[in-house]
Amino acid sequence: MDTATVRPGQMLGIEINPRAAVIAELVLWIGYLQWHLRTAGDVTTVSEPVLEDAKNIEARDAILAYDDKQMVRDETGRAKTHWDGRTTKPHPVTGRPVPDEKATIPVYHYKNPRPAQWPQADFIVGNPPFIGKGRMRDALGDGYTETLRKAIKTVPESADYVMYWWDHAADLVRAGKARRFGFITTNSIRQTFNRRVIEQHLHNKNPLSLTFAIPDHPWVDDVDAAAVRVAMTVGGIDTHSGLLQTVKSEQPKEDSFEVTFRQKIGKIFSDLTIGADVSRAVPLSSNLKVGGTGLILGGRGFVITKEESDRLVSESPNAMKIISPLVNGEDIVGRPRGRILLDTHGLSDSELRQQAPAVWQHLYETVYPERKVNRDPKLRANWWLFRRSNELIRSALRNLPTFIATPETAKHRIFVTVNGKSKVEHGVIAIALPDNFFLGVLSSKIHVTWALAQGGILGPTPRYNKTRCFETFPFPDCTEAQKARIRELGEALDAHRKDRQAAHPDLTMTGMYNVLEKLHSGETLTTKEKTIHEHGLVSILKQLHDDLDAAVAEAYGWPSVLPEEEILTRLVALNHERAEEEKQGHIRWLRPEYQTEGLPSEALAKDGQAPEQQEIEGIAATPSKPTTKNKKPRTTNQELRTIIPWPKTLPEQARILRQVLEAQTEPVDPATLAKTFKGVRKDRIEILLGTLEALGHAHEQGKGRYSA
Repeated sequence: MDTATVRPGQMLGIEINPRAAVIAELVLWIGYLQWHLRTAGDVTTVSEPVLEDAKNIEARDAILAYDDKQMVRDETGRAKTHWDGRTTKPHPVTGRPVPDEKATIPVYHYKNPRPAQWPQADFIVGNPPFIGKGRMRDALGDGYTETLRKAIKTVPESADYVMYWWDHAADLVRAGKARRFGFITTNSIRQTFNRRVIEQHLHNKNPLSLTFAIPDHPWVDDVDAAAVRVAMTVGGIDTHSGLLQTVKSEQPKEDSFEVTFRQKIGKIFSDLTIGADVSRAVPLSSNLKVGGTGLILGGRGFVITKEESDRLVSESPNAMKIISPLVNGEDIVGRPRGRILLDTHGLSDSELRQQAPAVWQHLYETVYPERKVNRDPKLRANWWLFRRSNELIRSALRNLPTFIATPETAKHRIFVTVNGKSKVEHGVIAIALPDNFFLGVLSSKIHVTWALAQGGILGPTPRYNKTRCFETFPFPDCTEAQKARIRELGEALDAHRKDRQAAHPDLTMTGMYNVLEKLHSGETLTTKEKTIHEHGLVSILKQLHDDLDAAVAEAYGWPSVLPEEEILTRLVALNHERAEEEKQGHIRWLRPEYQTEGLPSEALAKDGQAPEQQEIEGIAATPSKPTTKNKKPRTTNQELRTIIPWPKTLPEQARILRQVLEAQTEPVDPATLAKTFKGVRKDRIEILLGTLEALGHAHEQGKGRYSA
């Protein structure tokens, strides 16, 4: 009888390191011979040659192909360089480490860049580099990163490097050129921007199915033996159900982990869950304009202590106008640190130097050394200003007595009220709602369950994404009595936690909620946890949350005890119901006096659509749900002939600019965008584009041109 065998020559691969490519091919042969010895008992039946040079592992880039790589030179012929991102030297005044401008690396230009082609194969497996979007420039270089993003448009710039592999493999499987693929990636694949890559393959024509997934698994990085968290995904088109495994227990070993799993079978969604498809929830107009990320400073010199603040004010009294209390994530989950922020927003270099010379000198010594080697010319030129001023959230918070804040990344989802005079740093989500009714709803189990399902994961820690967690969340439509009860409990919850921390300076929010978690599970408290329980009066904290959960459930008209999956199913249905209402012009504004400011009454509902869902006349709007086509309707830059009135309020300006930008098929410059509107100058468009870029809604593609 004829027999067939699988040989190493059938295992194809791509490895960018030539030496590693040779080693990989050798390892395949060694593994093959070991398998043959175990199954056949000897190797005498192995055909000659025993080691065959099949040239099946190609030494090249797996994602980007190009004809040549050359150093970029200036008009004098000198190679362009930038700081290597690592080497520092002590500052002559402060003694702190600052970038060493002499430690540079060259910038490269890639000739004829294009997506790399992969060899024909039935199955694709891989473990692509664990490089997040924020590290791509440092790890891969400016030239490579910019070239890659221009050459491959199907992966958004906000996605991690690994998603280029995932996207390419998914394309091949959906086109019938491969049967299945599987990748090991970081568990950040579940974060919002990465999920968008997965969603387009799950919902568009000839959709992909996830046949297997582990969303969060321990892993030891080969490079420095660091412990990281990974996800595993397998995609195919032969089934709509998949096997989902979640870690039940894990026990670290010398160089590995012993892991047990829970298993579930069903349709696996882009967030690597089975159950309610929360990824299909859409942003609600009612929730827009009142939430945003904190200020992106771009330099730690802007943050000072109370003592430093007093000194600067004593030397420059006008400094009082530019100092504010600062709140970051650690202030919320840990203990308030009492840090002060130097906010020079709106001041020129000369104005700052004249009005507050001591502040100018402080920033020159602590911020300027890093800014002068920054790759962004705007940041180098405006070194005394924040990296991003976040105009949208500044506008929303202006003149509020208090607002709500929550850390982007935290073990426990905690919401607190913050004094309106404070500023929040990037890493904190600010919600411009001064009513403690909203604090109560957001702190309830119903919203926390939604936030955990909608948000991503950073390492082992849940992440709160404003767009997915807050803007899609349908608040309850309740009576005034129900609102008053939730408001009362929200206020009591906030006061209780702050009172306990004031009484016990070493008490942290995380500590209290760790103990609360154990009270819920029935675990025995340690001696340290018993002290935290006593100092934090955690049983009272538990009762406040229990009462709040019951009050919010009653406001929705739901039972007080519901399984998490049922909560998600009901919220997804309510989200879709609210979205349909908004199409008919009924919008349940959370803060109507601010959200509708500057909107004419006829603009609140046009042809049965809410403003965010309307089309700008002559320009196609982004659909609220994924379509069955791969591309949404867009217009070319040459078709930007409709003159659109420039809105009066900042939030409306940002929104309409974003909508026009999303309608473009290619990057566009601020001057072209300015011609689209009546009554706005190019410099104003540039400022708003910077804000949209900070929020992830716009991306500079080089030469001052932007895309959505």
